[in-house]
Amino acid sequence: MYKTRNIAVLMGGVSSEREVSLRSGTAVSEALKQAGHNVICIEVNDEKVEELDRHEIDVAFIALHGYFGEDGGIQSLLESKGIPYTGSGVEASRIAMDKIETKRRFLARGLSTPDYVSITQYYNMSEVQRFVDMLGFPVIVKPARNGSSIGVSMVKNLAGLKKGIEKALKFGSKALIEKHIHGKELTVGILGNNPLPIIEIKPAVEFFDYTAKYNDSRTEYNMEVSLPSSVYNEVQQVALKAHETIGCKGFSRVDMILEEQNHGPNGLGLASHIYLLEINTIPGFTEKSLLPKAARAANIGFVGLCETIVEFALQDVEAGIEELV
Repeated sequence: MYKTRNIAVLMGGVSSEREVSLRSGTAVSEALKQAGHNVICIEVNDEKVEELDRHEIDVAFIALHGYFGEDGGIQSLLESKGIPYTGSGVEASRIAMDKIETKRRFLARGLSTPDYVSITQYYNMSEVQRFVDMLGFPVIVKPARNGSSIGVSMVKNLAGLKKGIEKALKFGSKALIEKHIHGKELTVGILGNNPLPIIEIKPAVEFFDYTAKYNDSRTEYNMEVSLPSSVYNEVQQVALKAHETIGCKGFSRVDMILEEQNHGPNGLGLASHIYLLEINTIPGFTEKSLLPKAARAANIGFVGLCETIVEFALQDVEAGIEELV
């Protein structure tokens, strides 16, 4: 049983992911109340969050997604007020929010990620077409700084490329065009320094977009992933390396594609290759979200998950106090 805390749950926010955040924050608040904590629900509507100054807060549980949630903005504000908070710090949050910078960090560490090209709102279409010809269709076009698959498209030909780019650039000044890798879509939650069981995402449609993620009941999330034990362990370890490479703390969720190709005489056998897609420093926190699903598979209930994350946030604070004594 953890000590009773005064916990501010921050939800809502000013990004395009506000509705998802409200659902996450509500679920977290109920879980922490159930655990006996004093919970202060703060619906964030601007970047000042003046309500933080009206309460005595032991720790803030950040359930904000996207801009001013996962990008280091709210983390910087909380640090300026001396309020401990859950999850990754300012710099790791900033890096992970930028898919292009994240890919650069992965590649520098020797971790694989799909080939890509980054563009700005001032892109030259003929140059983009030349790069895409090198990547080969289909490609995935996504905003450089956004989450929840908002603004993401699968593009199969030049006719759809400009439309996909325009859609992505509605959510920021930079976009990413990424080679589509065919394979198993996997996600691995990290809790503390430990990878959780792997989840395979199996959408009923060809591409796992926002609708498939949140509104399509046919999307399957398979905990019984059919992989050799050596490959299963490798996927978990690659996820942990990704978490460490970005400098994440407490928890995260790492998304990847496992490409399987025939090899050997007559195509016998399979060769696997892991491609990292991105890392989520504040994944969804509803009962149906993927990090809680993975935690349950590791015998950690939703209440226990939320409490554990709170305690991780306070460990560094208490360790720092001990060093000063």
